Amino acid sequence: MIVSTLRIKLYAPMCHSLKDKRMIVKSIVQRARNKFNISIAEIEEQDLYQTIVIGVACLSTARTQANAVLNEVMKFIEANTEAEITDIIFEDR
Repeated sequence: MIVSTLRIKLYAPMCHSLKDKRMIVKSIVQRARNKFNISIAEIEEQDLYQTIVIGVACLSTARTQANAVLNEVMKFIEANTEAEITDIIFEDR
């Protein structure tokens, strides 16, 4: 069993309050959760309103399949938000 994780850090200059940030995060998380079979949540820097850090986990029997899903999630997030991706970290366990 392979667990692959993805940590995506985004910069959202359009957010001027935590309420603005929460709307963006909820949209990303719900849409990605519905489209892919993953666990996803905001994991860090929840008190900074222009920084979004999202953690994604995928469980699979094959490393290539898990990494393919996480690549699709990354592309999905990039295509469906105006926020700029500033950092991406992949990990396999």
